[in-house]
Amino acid sequence: MANTFYKIGSVTVGSGGASSMAFSSIPATYTDLVVKVSARGASNFNPRNFYLNFNSDTANNYPFRFLYGNGSSAGSSNSTSEGFTSTAWVGYIPGNTATASTFGNIEIYIPNYAGSAYKSIGSDSVTENNATAAYQSMHAAIWNSTSAITSIQLTCSNSENFAQYSTATLYGINNS
Repeated sequence: MANTFYKIGSVTVGSGGASSMAFSSIPATYTDLVVKVSARGASNFNPRNFYLNFNSDTANNYPFRFLYGNGSSAGSSNSTSEGFTSTAWVGYIPGNTATASTFGNIEIYIPNYAGSAYKSIGSDSVTENNATAAYQSMHAAIWNSTSAITSIQLTCSNSENFAQYSTATLYGINNS
């Protein structure tokens, strides 16, 4: 269990939305990283898929698996079935047809981010929508790289914008 969280940085989307939220120059001084997200997509489609990439890597280096439920059904899938590994799928956020002014929440845990082994990613997400199905999911992924993580980019499916007031906060963790 983490002993101490240190806030490295925070991003809040301004008026007009943004196509991504990003952190750069991540120091290698912590044991693990945690990203906490409160976000909403700007499109009419609900829910939106939520992705991340490390160090600007968009090659096929992110195999993943996930479980989800939406109140009326449940399921699972993986990167082979979904047909891509160029980004890590780490959760869902509501689109703009979900209940007004509600945001989804995602927590992403990345242990040993500065080590020389492949990087594991664990996340859980939940959307809110009082009118129809709300999604909850758990995702696991690997970044097939031995490089230390120095930057993180967060995006939505189909390169759509995040809605105003979407926020992501990056924490470093010392386990000592």
